[in-house]
Amino acid sequence: MTQLETVSAPAADLETGRRWLPALLVLFVGSGCAALIYEVVWFQLLQLSVGSSAVSLGILLGIFMGGMCLGSLLLPRYISARHHPLRVYAFLELGIGLLGVLVLFVVPLIGGVYTTIAGTGQVNLFLRAIVAGICLLPPTILMGATLPAIARWVEATPSGVSWLGYFYGGNLAGAVMGCLLAGFYLLRLFDMPTATLVAVALNATVALLALGIARATPYVPAAAGDRAIAAVPESRLIYVAIALSGMTALGAEVVWTRILSLLFGATTYTFSLILAVFLVGLGIGSTIGSELARRVASPRLALGWCQLLLCATIAWAGYAMGESLPYWPINPSLSTSPVFNFQLDLMRAIWVTLPSTILWGASFPLALGAVAQRGQDPGRLVGGVYAANTLGAIVGALVTGLVLVGTVGSQVAQQLLIGLAATSGVLVLVGVTPTDQAKGGLRVHTAAILVAGVCVAAILLARVVPPLPGLLVAYGRYAATWVGINQIIYVGEGITAAVAVSRTADGVLNYHNAGKVQASSEPQDMKLQRMLGHITTLVPENPAKVLVIGCGAGVTAGAVSIDPRVKDQTIAEIEPLVPQVVSTHFAEHNFDVVRNPKVRIHLDDARHYLLTTDETFDAITSDPLDPWVKGAATLYTREFFEEVKEHLNPGGVVTLFVQLYESTDAAVKSEVGTFLEAFPNGAVFANTVNGQGYDLVLFGQLGDRRIDVDAVQARLSSAEGEPIRRSLAQVGINSAVELFGTYAGSRMDMANWLKDADINTDRNLRLQYLAGLGLNLYQSALIYHNMIAETRYPDRLFAGSQKTLDELRAYIDRSIAASKPTF
Repeated sequence: MTQLETVSAPAADLETGRRWLPALLVLFVGSGCAALIYEVVWFQLLQLSVGSSAVSLGILLGIFMGGMCLGSLLLPRYISARHHPLRVYAFLELGIGLLGVLVLFVVPLIGGVYTTIAGTGQVNLFLRAIVAGICLLPPTILMGATLPAIARWVEATPSGVSWLGYFYGGNLAGAVMGCLLAGFYLLRLFDMPTATLVAVALNATVALLALGIARATPYVPAAAGDRAIAAVPESRLIYVAIALSGMTALGAEVVWTRILSLLFGATTYTFSLILAVFLVGLGIGSTIGSELARRVASPRLALGWCQLLLCATIAWAGYAMGESLPYWPINPSLSTSPVFNFQLDLMRAIWVTLPSTILWGASFPLALGAVAQRGQDPGRLVGGVYAANTLGAIVGALVTGLVLVGTVGSQVAQQLLIGLAATSGVLVLVGVTPTDQAKGGLRVHTAAILVAGVCVAAILLARVVPPLPGLLVAYGRYAATWVGINQIIYVGEGITAAVAVSRTADGVLNYHNAGKVQASSEPQDMKLQRMLGHITTLVPENPAKVLVIGCGAGVTAGAVSIDPRVKDQTIAEIEPLVPQVVSTHFAEHNFDVVRNPKVRIHLDDARHYLLTTDETFDAITSDPLDPWVKGAATLYTREFFEEVKEHLNPGGVVTLFVQLYESTDAAVKSEVGTFLEAFPNGAVFANTVNGQGYDLVLFGQLGDRRIDVDAVQARLSSAEGEPIRRSLAQVGINSAVELFGTYAGSRMDMANWLKDADINTDRNLRLQYLAGLGLNLYQSALIYHNMIAETRYPDRLFAGSQKTLDELRAYIDRSIAASKPTF
């Protein structure tokens, strides 16, 4: 067995250093845990300012990983090898912790400056990158420097390289813990500052332990010192190969996360779980690769075969997600606890991703072993390989997420990844000089046969990857229960989401996003969408300028557009395919709103749009995705509602859609309680089905002006109001009394129900964690019964003639009584 070699030192010091290596592995676990907590928190924090569009997320990811790449390259070049590696590592950890605290305070300040000067449109992309760079580069550069720093504790020998791989694996193990700790516990129960302080405590603990070990272990720099060892020419191919490996890994992660989130439900828990499984596979692979790098004669040969095997495992993942998993006989609503669904999702994620992630994880230590030379500065060795791998990962994530999926689709994207993996393997196995043949190189005729065989195999494997199933895009986690029922008439993969349109046997249209029906021409859905749009424009005295958040099927926007008093309408939509394609399928139901000359489509995250525009509106209506969809909760925070108020003209009105199905009592309380805290004089209107709760329209306004029911009825009865009257009649509402008779409560009515409501804020985004536990629940009737338990007619909300108010009171009393349980 080869004796482990630390840096050149007397035998006693060598033995002392060797004894501490397992402890360093534990330190790297803590370091990795803190790093993932920071990543989750910082991305969530920065999205509040720069937006959560695909472009914004791409910028954040590129800056984050770019900083780590820079750190791995810069430390070996600017920090002398004469410094004790553990002290350098300890000071890096302390620096990360200090900067982690600063980011909490700096992001809101810089974000505020950005939103003031940025303006709207794509011209502000450069400013987004500057904001992300200022906030993320300093700490991520230090993060990227930690592995090269600790690498100097060992030599560039097979045993030393093996330990470098173990350190990398330990860091990944910690990252798994950090991902799960942040996603399932810290941010679910606490908030971003608390999660940050936990990470800071980990940094401080790791730093203090590292300093303690440094005091107990003498360090003598290797004889080579800071001198760079000339690399053999063929090692350049290893750097190219490991860059391609990073490219395929992050490219696949982007594609697979999108597809699996359709299958599991796109909650914050799903993203944490998928990332954790991905990291587990990398960690297992890194451990295996570390052993191989120490034991095999040619790590380069092993690296090449790992890359070639990736062709098969990527094809397997594509096949499993397209042809197998959507049709497993699973109905998530049968589960009595979300824990059971998490367990099921965990096993399915492992089934898809583990084979590939093990191979990607093994490739890193094998690449280290392939380029390592005795006497080389281990920091430069690790820094170079890590930087190449990270640079490839940045390219893979950005190109796949921002270009490939939205243009050629996930099928072709995965096929291209198979081609890149094959290219990487061929470069490693074939790209050697004749003198290197004895070390694993191939003769010319053998190489030609290998290249031809790999090309044929890659093409055959690429053909195994199926198109993204329309049934999965439409029904997601319930796909197996909808086989052969409805006709999928459109499927599209956009830059931010996959969308679909389906038609039932009796002609009902459904718009699908996030793997579920988001809107339809079903009577109950049409009623809600028309209510949302018409209340928005009927209540204000002069709704000349209106903002609609979320296009969807366009029915709400269409209801707004037919009010003749609306002169200027803006629709803020994050996914281009929705207004371009989906809404056109619903033209009959949405009054062809996207082609209306007074309507303007603004493609952006609605929160980012409001933060960066100086426009004000007479009315704003919001119909976002389900609150359990990751990122949607930012449109339900107290701070967002305050921003909405800033963009309302005097007397302006805001309405918000809230669903009762696929939710929990706690989640609905959070939505309603947060809204009514921002609009204390607001009201809740209900869309019921057979007297049972289905969904809600939350209503708020600037000031305390009463809703003049007679004035609204006069408007409906006029010739000018004919389109609105006809639109409401189509969904069973024939008068202003019937429209406002859907009243379901106010802040005063719901005081007892809301007393334990979790207010959704920018600091905690509590709603996405509450809602994420209820996406498979159907408790709308119970939630509605609890909500209206103390609802009474609101004496101060409505105005009008006594006859009209008496009629409205009787209508509301009957509706509330009919919706209350009779036991």
